[in-house]
Amino acid sequence: MTLEDIRAKLQRGLDRRPIEDTLKFDCGEDGAITLSGSEARLADAPADCTIRISRSNLEKLMGGALNPMTAFAMGKIKVSGDMSVAMKLSQLLK
Repeated sequence: MTLEDIRAKLQRGLDRRPIEDTLKFDCGEDGAITLSGSEARLADAPADCTIRISRSNLEKLMGGALNPMTAFAMGKIKVSGDMSVAMKLSQLLK
């Protein structure tokens, strides 16, 4: 799954349920996805909350093969900024 595929899946979630805050998935050299309102963009833009995660782990997270709490505890996900924004992510993945 490419970063564009992941962005498109997140966009479908935002189409159903926009978010009030901005959230960024920072996948290092693979790029970044920024979510804002009802838009998911391939962009490294400022955000209320940034989740640092590898593209492969983001793919697993999106597919349900990686539990976000376990990944956070194991250091596979690093969160900076407003943690409450990250907690709202599960709404998009339903």
